[in-house]
Amino acid sequence: MTRRSHAITLLQATEDSPTLSGLLFRVRASQARLKAIQPLVPPAMFAALQAGPLEDGSWCLLVKGSAVAAKLRQMVPMLLAHLRSRGWETTTIRIKISAGS
Repeated sequence: MTRRSHAITLLQATEDSPTLSGLLFRVRASQARLKAIQPLVPPAMFAALQAGPLEDGSWCLLVKGSAVAAKLRQMVPMLLAHLRSRGWETTTIRIKISAGS
């Protein structure tokens, strides 16, 4: 008996697994939100942002530095309104200072 195995890509494996495909969907949705807010955030500040976890309408932004985090917290109402205008039911944006900042 000859056993043949065929290689599949990581993307194929992810799409075939309900758990991993759900995770991939949330990662892509978080990155899409980050891209959507880019025009509203000054370029120097945007460079310090990273898309974080997205769960049940709550989106987390990871930020390098407390000064950027403080300014971004002031912008949250505007960012939420912008995301909602684009059809995303985002109820909160959490700002977390990333480790090593």
